[in-house]
Amino acid sequence: MNERWKTATLELLGGYRRMIDAAARQLDDQQFFQRPQPNLNSVAVLLRHLGGNLQSRWSSFLSDDGEKPERDRDREFEDWQGDRNSLMDYFDRGWQRLISTVESLSHDQMASTVLIRGEPHSVPQAIQRTLTHVSYHVGQLVLIARWVKDDDANWQWLTIAPGQSRQHNQATWGQSTSRGMMGKPTA
Repeated sequence: MNERWKTATLELLGGYRRMIDAAARQLDDQQFFQRPQPNLNSVAVLLRHLGGNLQSRWSSFLSDDGEKPERDRDREFEDWQGDRNSLMDYFDRGWQRLISTVESLSHDQMASTVLIRGEPHSVPQAIQRTLTHVSYHVGQLVLIARWVKDDDANWQWLTIAPGQSRQHNQATWGQSTSRGMMGKPTA
């Protein structure tokens, strides 16, 4: 894998992970598991789904189909029966599988074809598919976290706070923090 491309991918994933962790830290356990409405997912459900998806997709990435027979995707959208720590451990297993696999990919492996639900993908396509999937759910997760917290006065913004664009640009122009999430540099 081209090292610049790998670094950029890992930096982007790191930013998404910081957003996930920062949003989750702002919620008490009740809010973490709360569905804003019966037909909407909670932060916990989204993390369960991402954990299951990433474990399936990124285990035996180059050799087995990304949709593993043992995965029960529909169950991922049910409420978690354990506590918050056990759910975060489950999510972390999938996240770490993704990170370690991307880190391990060689330049030659980038030319490989992998399968996801029987559909062939180039390795870059599979990575882009995951980046898109993660970003989609991170946006949902942050929105749901703000909704169930229902306390804008105590919400810590994960990106540039409303009304703060000019100040942000003045303070970070030309620096990696200008594109970082939560004011953190990407490099």
